[in-house]
Amino acid sequence: MTPDEADCAPMPDQTELGELIAYLVRSSRLSPAEAARVVNEVIAFLDETADDFICRRHLALQAQGRSNSEIFAQIASELGQRRFRAPAYTERQIRRVIYG
Repeated sequence: MTPDEADCAPMPDQTELGELIAYLVRSSRLSPAEAARVVNEVIAFLDETADDFICRRHLALQAQGRSNSEIFAQIASELGQRRFRAPAYTERQIRRVIYG
């Protein structure tokens, strides 16, 4: 866990999300089960770490046939647009996250 990740508040548990789920049910056509699924998917998306994002995007861009130099540059630019507070990774640091 990076220092920035340690500063973040932990994600709420399912009981704390009851009000949000109830609100979604009242304000949309979602059933309680559907609203709970949407909330859980959003939390999973927001819970992604910078390292997880780097690995996931590398695989996705690699599947498009992009070269690693293109991939590393794109990932570096995308990191600044994500909701997590990611440091400014160099291409070398991105490569180390992917390949160890």
